[in-house]
Amino acid sequence: MTRSARTTRSAFTLVEILLVVGLLAALTALVAPTVLRNIERARMPESAKQMRSLLRLTRAHAMYDGKRYRLRFPDEGEEEIDGQVLDERQPVIEREDEPLREPGVFNPVKAAWAQGETLLKGIRCIEIRLGKPTLEQLLQDDTERHEMLVEELPDDADEVRPPVYFEPDGTSEWVTFVVTNAPLDAGDLAEEVIDDYTVIEVIHDGLTGLTWLQRPFYDEELAMLEENSWPPVLRRDFLEPRMLTEEDVIEIQESLVRKK
Repeated sequence: MTRSARTTRSAFTLVEILLVVGLLAALTALVAPTVLRNIERARMPESAKQMRSLLRLTRAHAMYDGKRYRLRFPDEGEEEIDGQVLDERQPVIEREDEPLREPGVFNPVKAAWAQGETLLKGIRCIEIRLGKPTLEQLLQDDTERHEMLVEELPDDADEVRPPVYFEPDGTSEWVTFVVTNAPLDAGDLAEEVIDDYTVIEVIHDGLTGLTWLQRPFYDEELAMLEENSWPPVLRRDFLEPRMLTEEDVIEIQESLVRKK
């Protein structure tokens, strides 16, 4: 076969290959930060949703088994559980197996639904508030609110993250889990934590079993709620950073009435 009869093949030169690699590297450098930020941003709402699912499952199993369940977070003085470090402690689900022979003795639940990672890496629960949220509480400063919330707690309870009990009929106290992506050294409820990091409140109605995800209210929103005598629970998920208006709250209330 002569040279002219051969099929001519095209090939990339080294310069062309380097040019393509350089363009891919540049695109990666531009896109990667955005992708990473989106992944990081999704950890908070995903952790809050998983916390809601765990509350629902705990309530359902309390009713199914006809026994008291307890959800709690290991405290600082407790031995390390399953290799968890303090700022990544996961909620522990326990059951009162023998209420007559061993009242008040709760054993860890080993079922698959009670295990695993509820709060994703870097997300932690910084406070558990028992009782239905009130404007009086939210309008107080952190110290006053904390003192009021812990007045009724048993002497041996963790004042910051007390345990939550689910009765055999599925009921419990109202409870608010405050979760954040703020690191341990950022403090707990200081204003700069809310300003610099994300905070989500997982609010659980212990009577109905309904749970909502809600961001903390701004001062202006609290003033608006107080002026109109509206409760500080929207009864729907609300994580938008934009400022709530009176029209927004009225629309939310009307939509809840229509659903009923």
